[in-house]
Amino acid sequence: MKLGVITDGISKDLDEALRIMKADGLEYPELQWVWDKEIGDHTIEELNHIKKLVDQYGMKISVLSRHLFMGLPTMTTERDSSQYKEQYHQLLQTIKAAHVLKTDKIRAMTFSKIQNIWGYDGADSDMAADNKAWGHFLHLYEPIVQAAEDNGITIVMETAVNAMAYSGYLAKKMIKDLGSNRLKVLWDPGNTICNGDIPFPEAYEEIKDVLGHVHIKDLKVKPHHGKVRSCPVGTGDMAQYWESIAEALKKDQYEGAISMELMYRPKGKDFKAGYFEQVAKFKEIFG
Repeated sequence: MKLGVITDGISKDLDEALRIMKADGLEYPELQWVWDKEIGDHTIEELNHIKKLVDQYGMKISVLSRHLFMGLPTMTTERDSSQYKEQYHQLLQTIKAAHVLKTDKIRAMTFSKIQNIWGYDGADSDMAADNKAWGHFLHLYEPIVQAAEDNGITIVMETAVNAMAYSGYLAKKMIKDLGSNRLKVLWDPGNTICNGDIPFPEAYEEIKDVLGHVHIKDLKVKPHHGKVRSCPVGTGDMAQYWESIAEALKKDQYEGAISMELMYRPKGKDFKAGYFEQVAKFKEIFG
């Protein structure tokens, strides 16, 4: 399995993050923040330095994970709005960075979540978004997919907690409806359980054929209390699913990378300490 880490969870100093990854045999860095900039904001000189460091450690970048289109309100955002245009510009900048860094996957988010997208038998009047939200959402995403197709890039859209594609079912439906092989799922089952998704086998069966990247983290979730707590991999609500997910990925010959997302921070310590506390378990499950 191609194992890696979102590097700024270890350190925004890329050299330090790669050195620590190398010592643990992790070869697929996912870049989100490098030094003091989000990926896509770096100069050509900085990008060349990033590429040199990655090559020096004998690694391959899995994904450029900018927070593109994150949180933009689905129903009130239009293609010609200033916020949308700014995010689209950042997408194009990140595509340029991907070409320099010789990687072909860019993470994008899926705007803001609407809990009940469709309603029926009266529920459409007060409990759902008048059945128009999904169409408008697809309309917003069409230029994003077109940019990927025009530039030979694959968009991996994350199943995020507060985004439109917040479950395996919705992620698969989004890809089917948009009809592009340049759009894949960045599956983060630790996010989707916050929305009542059952990661395995239900969600996995939905997305296994359109899977482009995987995030691994563990959580203890109390959605009815509005609470979530990070914890080491294998100790939270995802623990019951990890072995089955790992076995299925191997059986189905998943070719993408698996990134540990360093969301867990031990009390009184930093995220780097969280890395050291759970990296062995991560490798045990998915190695």
